[in-house]
Amino acid sequence: MRRNRVAMALAVAFPFSLSAYAQANDAPTKELGVVTITGGQPTSLPTQIPTTMEGVTGEQIEQGINATDSEDALKYFPSLLVRKRYIGDYNHAILSSRASGTGNSARSAVYADGILLSNYLGNGIGGLSFPPRWGLVTPEEIERVDVMYGPFSAAYPGNSVGAVVDYVTRMPTHFEAHAKMGYVSQPFELYGTNTTTRSWQASTSVGNKSGDWAWFLNFSHTDSEGQPLTFATRTLASGTPGTAGTPVTGAVPGLNSANAPWWILGSGTAYTTRQDHFKAKLAWDITPTLRAAYTLGVWQNQSQGRPVSYLRDAAGQPVTSGAINIGGRSYAPLTGSDFALTNESLLHTMHGLSVKSHTQGVFDWEVAASLYDYGKDQKRQNSAANALPGAASGGPGTLADGNGTGWNNLALKGIWRPGGMQGAHIVDFGFQQDSYQLDYLTSAIPGNWLQDGPGARVSEVGGKTRLQSLYAQDAWSFAPRWKTVLGLRGERWSAYDGSTAIPGAAPAIDTRWAERSETHFSPKAALSWQWLPDTVLKASAGRAVRFPTVSELYGATATANAQYINDPNLRPEKSWTTELSAEKDLGSSLLRLTFFTEDTHDALYTQTTLDTVANRNVSRVQNVGRIQTKGLELAWSGSDVLRRGLDLNASVTYADSVIKDNAGFVTVPGDTIGKRQPNVAKWRASALASYRWNERWSTSVGARYSGPQFRTLDNSDVNGFAYMGVSKFFTVDLRARYRIDKHMVASFGIDNANNYQFWNFHPYPQRSYVAELKIDL
Repeated sequence: MRRNRVAMALAVAFPFSLSAYAQANDAPTKELGVVTITGGQPTSLPTQIPTTMEGVTGEQIEQGINATDSEDALKYFPSLLVRKRYIGDYNHAILSSRASGTGNSARSAVYADGILLSNYLGNGIGGLSFPPRWGLVTPEEIERVDVMYGPFSAAYPGNSVGAVVDYVTRMPTHFEAHAKMGYVSQPFELYGTNTTTRSWQASTSVGNKSGDWAWFLNFSHTDSEGQPLTFATRTLASGTPGTAGTPVTGAVPGLNSANAPWWILGSGTAYTTRQDHFKAKLAWDITPTLRAAYTLGVWQNQSQGRPVSYLRDAAGQPVTSGAINIGGRSYAPLTGSDFALTNESLLHTMHGLSVKSHTQGVFDWEVAASLYDYGKDQKRQNSAANALPGAASGGPGTLADGNGTGWNNLALKGIWRPGGMQGAHIVDFGFQQDSYQLDYLTSAIPGNWLQDGPGARVSEVGGKTRLQSLYAQDAWSFAPRWKTVLGLRGERWSAYDGSTAIPGAAPAIDTRWAERSETHFSPKAALSWQWLPDTVLKASAGRAVRFPTVSELYGATATANAQYINDPNLRPEKSWTTELSAEKDLGSSLLRLTFFTEDTHDALYTQTTLDTVANRNVSRVQNVGRIQTKGLELAWSGSDVLRRGLDLNASVTYADSVIKDNAGFVTVPGDTIGKRQPNVAKWRASALASYRWNERWSTSVGARYSGPQFRTLDNSDVNGFAYMGVSKFFTVDLRARYRIDKHMVASFGIDNANNYQFWNFHPYPQRSYVAELKIDL
């Protein structure tokens, strides 16, 4: 019975980790649905809060998941989805959760060893993109990934309203060295594209612990080819009957996301990406109960986006510019916006420093600071007037430069245990300051967009936000089978030094925005009751205030193929989230049923539409009056289920997320009322089964499903299986792992083995073959 209770203890907070931790000598122990991690690298999550937590170990990732990027570790978590489009996706891989879609990156919090990876300079994608900085963690260095669902800890800002993810990375206890090589091949066929993309990855790591010092170094390189992500189009209705324009063939007929007939003229944004990652970690045990740690992360990215025209003239030559004629109808001339070329060069650096006591006595404390710096962040692109084929060798364009952009975080934390570790109270409290700076200058390049320096200013946006917070929460065991956590977070938010300049706008924009400040308080509460020896009941409630980001306030931009419209007067979004859970130990497995609600006022939303006249995407940020979500989540996980060596976990989520109030509209007043929240499917499900055949062989089968959903606030995009649509999907993933000897392991896998073609504005990857070789010393 003791073994089952220990296993259940871990499963309550970390169901995916059941088998790995249950076999450890220092396995966690459970009390009233609360988990204490006592071995290995500690999580930064507040494990004393009786709310839904999930987790997966690095060993389980390697055994059961084709993980080419760190975000792949989240593939089979209940209710989570990362919008990863290709290996090394650095600008669109946004995390969604139960009641937050893939356009709302600022509604989740991602950390690595407590250092912020989420990019709160903006939200989602628009003029700029703001996914978490996944590239600062590689799959090989992950020891464990922990997830807390909902804004139920006072220790986190309102961005935690969806989920808090913490990557716990390796810190050696003795000398270790590792190397890994990977290869991925994806045959891709869509519209007029028929190609095979390939990706190569290599990484190595080494570390040691000697006396009071421990260190770890990790290097990785990715060379990735991605499938086309965008497409040049013309609606059938925009054509004019006649003979004007060059007669062309090769245009692919189809229906757009609104089910209107259109022509697909060619592909774009097929990235060739080269990335390098370096991580150095140093830890010093100053005393047996006091540790200092420093982390340095460096990530660089060189990428090119290249288009391909499907159109051919009478001589069979590609057509990339000028007016065109398809089937006796003349269409607007092709420009550099239709077939855009991009070159990007990025170099980002992360620093983290902490000093932490761990006496496990009456009082412990921590001081932690981190810095994320855009040392280099440049994007070059040909101008609308500079079309192919000439644009391939030069000509005018633009240069967008984000040098000077970044953020820094400071946290002072304390833990007070009036009665010691076995006392009735554990009180967490602290002060935090989070500062963000956005500085983007877009300049014209009159000569050669490939290499020349900046010319006249096209647009310049910048500004700063600062969030200062005080919090306290008390985990109180007030009765033998009861525990509650009560917390309060007070936040002072400021936005200042904001400016927006677009000289070419009509009329020209050159505005310095007034400083803004607001103060809000967010209460939190959680309660657990050990109803039966094998059943725990838990309830959680919390308020979250998600403040506008710098880009949402000031970041208006205009390029050849995209426009982003900001709003400096945006209101913060305010959410009340509740959760009721029942968790039952079934012996070798754990079953959890969770009812959740979220009621959000002034939801911050960026809506993207296509300007068919200018043929460019237009994104506008706005407040949506009220969005209400209610749902159920059923999760089951087990180790050695049915037979020894078989590990299973599965989940299904139902979410009814509806817009209840909105003064704004898309086409006519009231057209969003009663419509579903974008990018939140009613039904989602995932499952992963892993089987250890013997000491050498293991295999796994994973499956993921998401039901139909919409991308627009008025739900007018009724055809999800089209460019700019959001479709349902069902994919099956396979993986086999073979231990050659005690130092070498080979793996082979297939992602999307059933080759399901699905969309989230851009097309997702089709069937992909993955091969890996890993060496451990």
